[in-house]
Amino acid sequence: MFRGKKYKESAKKIDKNALYDTADAMKLVVDTATAKFDETVELHVKLGVDSRHADQQVRGAIVLPHGTGRSQRVLVFAKAAKADEAREAGADFVGEMDLVEKIQKENWFDFDVVVATPDMMGVVGRLGKVLGPKGLMPSPKAGTVTMDVTKAVNEIKAGKVEYRLDKTNIIHCPIGKVSFGPEKLSENFSALMGAIIKAKPAAAKGQYIKSCTVASTMGPGVKVNGAKLV
Repeated sequence: MFRGKKYKESAKKIDKNALYDTADAMKLVVDTATAKFDETVELHVKLGVDSRHADQQVRGAIVLPHGTGRSQRVLVFAKAAKADEAREAGADFVGEMDLVEKIQKENWFDFDVVVATPDMMGVVGRLGKVLGPKGLMPSPKAGTVTMDVTKAVNEIKAGKVEYRLDKTNIIHCPIGKVSFGPEKLSENFSALMGAIIKAKPAAAKGQYIKSCTVASTMGPGVKVNGAKLV
């Protein structure tokens, strides 16, 4: 894989074999981010579970103390009073069958998070094949299937992130922007890791946190000492 000059220079600052404390890791991530834009910092955690088993799924959501640094466009499926409530809360798009058709016919995806009231899930279910693969399907576990649409919209706008396992048992999740600085990134990181550790399935055996890496959009990965987190 081709790596640019800046990346190679940044990578020299990191000991590939070292496991860094959280504070040191965040400082390195900020120091090695050299792009001209404000890079997103992502956390990648490999867990000692098997996502093929229903009782070993790890999924949930948390409002990060300092948000993610990006504004989320929220689509809400609701009707009548709940639709009005969603609009007042600041949802970007609110509708029913009209939005389902817009997504189906126009391949429209100008939104980042989908919220639905339980009575709308029959309608939203028709979009399972398109929303599911994009990780946009509302779910009770993530707090996106709810009657309290005001709370759901407010939390998402405040910096709520959803974490879930991919097929290789890794969670990928943003924890902020490089401009946050090491301290705020550390606090967001600790909040998210705390939630992931709390979500450990009872069926999980052996070492739970296999590896934990943080990286900016264009920067090299920095390994965090997972043993100190559990």
